[in-house]
Amino acid sequence: MIFRQLFDSTSGTYTYLLASRHGGEALIIDPVLERVDRYLQLIHELDLKLVKAVDTHLHADHVTALGALRDQTHCITVMGEQTHADVVSMRVADGERIGIEGLSLHVLYTPGHTDDSYSFLLNDRVFTGDTLLIRGTGRTDFQNGDPRAQYDSLFNKLLKLPEETLVYPAHDYKGETVSTIGEEKLFNPRLKAKSVDEYADLMNNLKLSNPKMMDVAVPANMHVGLCQEEIARKGWALSAAEAIAATGQPGIIMIDLRENPEREKHGVIPGSLHAPYPDLQENVRAGGMLRELAEATGKRLVFYCAFGERSAMAVQAAQDAGIASSRHIEGGIAAWKKAGGPLTH
Repeated sequence: MIFRQLFDSTSGTYTYLLASRHGGEALIIDPVLERVDRYLQLIHELDLKLVKAVDTHLHADHVTALGALRDQTHCITVMGEQTHADVVSMRVADGERIGIEGLSLHVLYTPGHTDDSYSFLLNDRVFTGDTLLIRGTGRTDFQNGDPRAQYDSLFNKLLKLPEETLVYPAHDYKGETVSTIGEEKLFNPRLKAKSVDEYADLMNNLKLSNPKMMDVAVPANMHVGLCQEEIARKGWALSAAEAIAATGQPGIIMIDLRENPEREKHGVIPGSLHAPYPDLQENVRAGGMLRELAEATGKRLVFYCAFGERSAMAVQAAQDAGIASSRHIEGGIAAWKKAGGPLTH
C-alpha cells in the first residue's frame, strides 16, 4: 500500500494520500488548497490516478482543496451526509464504505467537533479528523459542536477500536504525527473524564479563541460545488422536471454514474443504464461502450448522479469526445426526488 502523510504548517493540517499500488487509483483525505500543486506533483511522481477527495468535516482553519482537485483531476468529492457544503459528488453515512481500487475505508460518523464530523477506518489505522487528536480532542464550541455527542463518538465508537489501531488526526500543533488508540486511552488528558457530564464541563470551559481563518474558511468551504450553471448555459442540462417528462421516450437513454451502494440506498431511475463515473473516459472515447451506444442507436445520452456534479463533468467529457447530443440532469437524483420522479430499488 502507498501511504503518505503530508503537512501544511500554516494551519497545522495533516493530509493523507492512499493507494493500493503504484499506477493505481488514489484517495486523498483533508487536502488544503494552498498545497494542491504539491499533491498533484506527488500523484504524478507515484503514477497515481486521483479518484476521490474526502473531507472529514467542514473545516474552519483552512480552505479545502476538494474543489480545486476536482477541477484539475475530475475526481469525486466526498463528505458525510450531514455536510453543510453546497455540493459534493458523494455523501456517505455511518457504516458505509468508501472504495477505490484495492482499498476500502469504513465510514464512522463521529460528531461533536462539528455536526458533520466523520472518521474513516482502514484496516490497522483510523483517520479521526478533529474528533480524536494526539493527546487531545477537537473543540466543540462552534459549527453545531456538541461535547456530549463527542463523548459518545469517542468512548462508544473510536475507543472501542483495537488498542493497536493507529490514530492519524487531521491536525497537530506540537509535531506529533501518529498515535494509537491504546496510547490515547492511557495518556490523553481529555479522555480521563469519568462521565459525559465531566467531559461536557471540561469542553465548555476551554475558552479558546476562534481559528484565525474561520471567517474565510467556513464560507469558502460551504461553496465548493461545481458550477452547474455553466453547463446549463451551454444547453447541456435538463431540469429534473424536463428529465421526468422525457422518461421512457424512445430517443433517450438515462445513464446512472453512481456507485452500487448509492444506487441500492437511494434507488435508480427506471430503465436507466449503469455506467460508473470512474469508467467514463474509457466509455466515451472511440470504441467505448457509451460512444458506440450513442452512435449505433442515435439516442441521446442523459447522465445523472447524486447531486449533478459527476454528471456535469460527464456531459462535458462526452461533448469533448464528440457525443454532441449528450445531456445531464441538473441537481441529480436529489433534484429528481424533490420533483417527484419515479425510482426503483
